[in-house]
Amino acid sequence: MAIIHFLNVKNGDCTLIQHSSGRNTLIDISNGNDIKDFSEAESALESLSPQGNFKQKLYPVNPIKYLQDLGINQIFRFILTHPDMDHMDGIRNLFNTFKVTNFWDTENNKVIETFSNNSSYKKEDWEFYQEIRNPDLKCTVLHLLSGSKNRFFNENYNGQGDGDGLYILAPTIDLIQKANNTKDYNDCSYVILYNKNGKKIIFAGDSGKKTWDYILNEYKKLVSNIDVLIAPHHGRKSGGNDEYLDILKPKLTLFGNANSEHLDYSSWHNKMLDFITNNQAGSVILDTNGVNGIDIYVTNENFAKKRYRENDTSTHLDTKKYRGLYYIGTI
Repeated sequence: MAIIHFLNVKNGDCTLIQHSSGRNTLIDISNGNDIKDFSEAESALESLSPQGNFKQKLYPVNPIKYLQDLGINQIFRFILTHPDMDHMDGIRNLFNTFKVTNFWDTENNKVIETFSNNSSYKKEDWEFYQEIRNPDLKCTVLHLLSGSKNRFFNENYNGQGDGDGLYILAPTIDLIQKANNTKDYNDCSYVILYNKNGKKIIFAGDSGKKTWDYILNEYKKLVSNIDVLIAPHHGRKSGGNDEYLDILKPKLTLFGNANSEHLDYSSWHNKMLDFITNNQAGSVILDTNGVNGIDIYVTNENFAKKRYRENDTSTHLDTKKYRGLYYIGTI
């Protein structure tokens, strides 16, 4: 089982998985260079509707500080879904702060030669990424593909069982080659299914139509009727395609931060699928150890109250375990 933290990190992605094995997985990083501390910031509220603008994008968390506050000092695997800067913003600080044992990377050929003076991203992060791709360094670099099996991520010590329950749906060699040829590196994005004890959660990176055409052809039964989807491309209209939602039928989808006009609200509304955004909820924590399903918590008290305003969701949980999160339901 696992506790999964979908962090509120501005226009980017960062997800922490605390496995019951004691190992930690971090998928992407964003806002890792921001030294501001918004931990005491007042949660903003602009609308009485749970679908309104709660302005949590204004109060992003720094993943490095977040992990330190949890007492984490080692990351067993860091997964970079693909080589876009909004998925590696702070990667140098991450590796300099924590011991990282395994690094999952794609064999992409992306090159960035210049950085705009107005860019919020650091050239040093891109250069550091190129350095750690060197297999001679202490960190083990893995180029894993769809269907890969190995100890710990989906097998146990004896090469059996499900290990940490991580199954790679994409990329394939063909998808990586096409991405390298077209320079559309979203096509080589990792898509990972967490599948353990009947709980199914998909981390979709920035996957697009080509990736989902492959996944639906190869893994249709496996990805049917999942519990939670971390939306492709932060929930933007450019992620995935209409067909994949009809198969996945997620009970809940999590959208990252992006400009509202770019988010694909209509596809979820039209299919009557539930979703919440980082801008509404702040960070979202999924506890897969729940007796009746996956228990869901958020960091924004106002959103929790408005989403389930007829229920008593105002009580803090045990702060020693949950750091003052707010329960919003079980799926």
